[in-house]
Amino acid sequence: MFGYIRPLQGELKVNEYERFKACYCGLCHALGRKYGFASRLILNYELVFLSMLLWGEDEPVEIKRRRCIASPFCKKRYCVGSRALDACAGYSVILTWWKLRDTVADEPFVKSLPHRFFSLLLLHAYKKAAREHPEFDCRTREGVVSLEAHESRQAASIDAAADKFANILRAAAPESAVESLHRPMSELLYHLGRWIYIMDACDDYTSDAQAGRYNPVLALYLPEEGKLPEGGAARMKTTLDHSNNLVSSAFELMPENPWSQTVRNVIYLGMPDARARVFSGRWPPHRRKITKNGHD
Repeated sequence: MFGYIRPLQGELKVNEYERFKACYCGLCHALGRKYGFASRLILNYELVFLSMLLWGEDEPVEIKRRRCIASPFCKKRYCVGSRALDACAGYSVILTWWKLRDTVADEPFVKSLPHRFFSLLLLHAYKKAAREHPEFDCRTREGVVSLEAHESRQAASIDAAADKFANILRAAAPESAVESLHRPMSELLYHLGRWIYIMDACDDYTSDAQAGRYNPVLALYLPEEGKLPEGGAARMKTTLDHSNNLVSSAFELMPENPWSQTVRNVIYLGMPDARARVFSGRWPPHRRKITKNGHD
């Protein structure tokens, strides 16, 4: 999907980073075990982060080693399946399926062929995930339809579009009879979804302007010299930081779990770093600008 929600590696202890990679591999194994090999292709950082958030307070982190298609000769550490990993595997399939169907509906037939093909590969996995998580599937479908209708009007409203996407992610908050447990998670996921949507719109601003595609940021601010004007960039940074702050406030109201330290790294360091990289043209992290003297 997006890839913005990841830890700042340099600020993690070595063992914390190894555990994070094990969680990443654990979600990959959960996808393959529950929904088949093709579903492993949709692995993303956002759902790894969600699995860490949803991890039970008293649920241990069990790590084993095994070989896989990505590492056939050297065993890799991975988290053994947990309730959180299994749930996020299903959420990932559902989210990807509806994103694919949305793209198929929006793009011309020829351009949509790869998405049509991949949606066929995921069809069986999607049906299984939808049976296991019917409410999440229903709310995701409703959210995607609502977002598509809003975008088709090409409205110059960032908040309205981001709200519809944020409500999709909010649906992943587990129900709880205790309001003090459910509400922080619900608010965290809502503002996380809002942050992701606006980040993606800012990241795609130049390419959408060149291709003539709808983008809520582009609808508000016309390009200056082919890029987002300084005033618009300043406003987008402010609203992103506001959502980031609300994410952190909600998180601090939640009980600790085995991944809390890594989650803090993502919220307080990883998200601001991703925002800075997008606005400076250094996203994704492995991209390097080329200068006359070589790499910067």
